[in-house]
Amino acid sequence: MAVFRPTGTLHRVTDITPALLCAMHIRAIVLDVDNTMAMHGAQTPHTGVLAWTKQMTAAGVRLVVVSNNYKKRVAPFAEKFALPYISFACKPSPFGYLRAKRLAGVHVRECLVVGDQIFTDIFGANLCGMPSVLLDPIAPDKAWTVRFKRWLEHFLRPHYRRLDPTNYRKNGDSHAFSD
Repeated sequence: MAVFRPTGTLHRVTDITPALLCAMHIRAIVLDVDNTMAMHGAQTPHTGVLAWTKQMTAAGVRLVVVSNNYKKRVAPFAEKFALPYISFACKPSPFGYLRAKRLAGVHVRECLVVGDQIFTDIFGANLCGMPSVLLDPIAPDKAWTVRFKRWLEHFLRPHYRRLDPTNYRKNGDSHAFSD
């Protein structure tokens, strides 16, 4: 089903490069928190994520954290990165994504949604018309609801195309997928 299909997949958020974003014509990234930037519920960023956000910001990419978690979870985490955030986003509803787009000051097609869940992050991105990257989760989830969704996802994930950050033309004309 197309509404559950990401633009492509990668292993970790740190695999996204400024060159890949340029090839995709992306100027902003909407970032999920749990199992995308950190282990579920952790306030400590996953290895390399803090340096990656600095690299993206230095390259002129606008980053906005968008999470379904409450402000008390999201605010202190986003502060570690000095990034704007939207908490209680009610993903997959488009409202949080569209607020993030406005915060970043870009068009819908210039805003990349990055997350680890098909039925929230990717579905919501497709409802908004935003390109998306589905990541491999950092760690297994403990909540039964997420474990059930992961079980459903394992039927879909093998059919998605892996992004290849090294397969692009410098002018951004090439697609960024591996074959």
